[in-house]
Amino acid sequence: MKKILITGASGAIGSAAARSLAHSGASLFLHYYEAEAAAQKLAVALSKKYMKQEFRCVQADLSETDGTDTLLKQLNAPIDGVVYASGNSDINLFQDVKEETIQKTIQLQMTSPFRLLQQLVQPMIHEKTGKIVLVSSIWGLEGAATEVLYSMVKGGQNAFVKALAKEVAPSGITVNAVAPGAVDTPMMNKFSQEDIELVKEEIPMGRLAAPEEVGALINFLMSPSASYINGQVISINGAWHC
Repeated sequence: MKKILITGASGAIGSAAARSLAHSGASLFLHYYEAEAAAQKLAVALSKKYMKQEFRCVQADLSETDGTDTLLKQLNAPIDGVVYASGNSDINLFQDVKEETIQKTIQLQMTSPFRLLQQLVQPMIHEKTGKIVLVSSIWGLEGAATEVLYSMVKGGQNAFVKALAKEVAPSGITVNAVAPGAVDTPMMNKFSQEDIELVKEEIPMGRLAAPEEVGALINFLMSPSASYINGQVISINGAWHC
């Protein structure tokens, strides 16, 4: 039975990925930072539905330098796959972004996935198998005004995926990213309803993505059916940018 770590599992996309992967038969380590209640609720629900699988919550602040070590100490079994869905977004003019925000964002979305996967990829290389998916963003491909920092780290994740995939592909490991456009998650709450309606008008499909649609794509990339898809950043944005 595959054991998969999902970081940010208490979030909308992370929890949607968890439900999809659990349905496919995986046992899961469900990482959260502050939303313990949401993570525990998800674990209980999955445990009741998939009684032969294991669902364990693990806590760590991956925006801090010791976050990866804290997380790694809680993993009591080798990991067969990783979904890195932790993320944050700060909307601000470039010149107004605070130093603390810069440091925490880079740590959470660049340094922590790098250091975490340095450790978790070693047994995958030994076993000649493993799957890694990062949740990036459309802005890592296109860039966005007032989200320059977020665009930068997501663009870095995309380059990381492509480079790491080339290095570990000979060991049978796949590394990919999904790059969602506008998704109906609590992150959208920072926008007014009027702004959200304007975004919908820009999207050819006329709506936001559901977290479950992103979760299904992640599940596919983690499945044997995607065994030859490697080093790709796959957009899921309703033809908004293509």
